[in-house]
Amino acid sequence: MTIRVGVLGAGGRMGATVCDAVAADDELDLVAAIDPFAVGRTVQGIEITDDVERMLADGVDVVVDFTTAEAARRNLPSLAAAGVHAVVGTTGFDAADLDRFEADFRTSGVLVAANFAIGAVLMMRFAEIAAPFFETVEVIELHHDQKLDAPSGTAMTTVERIAAASDRWGEDPTRSELLPGARGGVGPAGVHVHSVRLRGLVAHQEVLFGAAGQLLTVRHDSFDRVSFMPGVVLAAKRIVTTTGLTRGLEPLLGI
Repeated sequence: MTIRVGVLGAGGRMGATVCDAVAADDELDLVAAIDPFAVGRTVQGIEITDDVERMLADGVDVVVDFTTAEAARRNLPSLAAAGVHAVVGTTGFDAADLDRFEADFRTSGVLVAANFAIGAVLMMRFAEIAAPFFETVEVIELHHDQKLDAPSGTAMTTVERIAAASDRWGEDPTRSELLPGARGGVGPAGVHVHSVRLRGLVAHQEVLFGAAGQLLTVRHDSFDRVSFMPGVVLAAKRIVTTTGLTRGLEPLLGI
């Protein structure tokens, strides 16, 4: 059975890449492209509109959402009410948002992931494994200069997992900052996070673990948005067999 897919945010770079990936897969059928900022353009032969309700009325099995947290908060309840499955790559949700999604999606499934690059998922898992064996840690995330939020969702997820794996970290020796914020943001368990925004980058992150006489660096680089597509396609195929909320790609990868 072919899975009918709609894409929210289809006019953006990530959304257009998702449309290309869906169209190229024999098990998926791109049937709708939604983006209020790109109405009238076409992608993979589909005219982009801003009519989410029409998409639902025409019949769609899965909607892939790469928009904004604000837009997703408006759209996901409609998808849930229609019994449509959702794959969400938007970041910026809080715990209350995720609880709401879990409550709303009773007859269909929603997967929310901070990162769809399988290498990035493994990077987070490796960092989680390493955390109990080191004394200090810092996270540096680097993205393109059009990214609106900082730190990235991937960085925050990484820090949360590191903090859950170990809360015994060496004290920060800094007593004064010549420039406020020079030591970055401070996340759970006191883990410092640094955000870089530069033209030419896509999505990159490294986790630096330090102990006496040694340094462990766990790094992942996405040089092109196609790096996220195997994860998106996998999620679109698997989410149709679920109900409720799935957090991250890890359950689908068995890690």
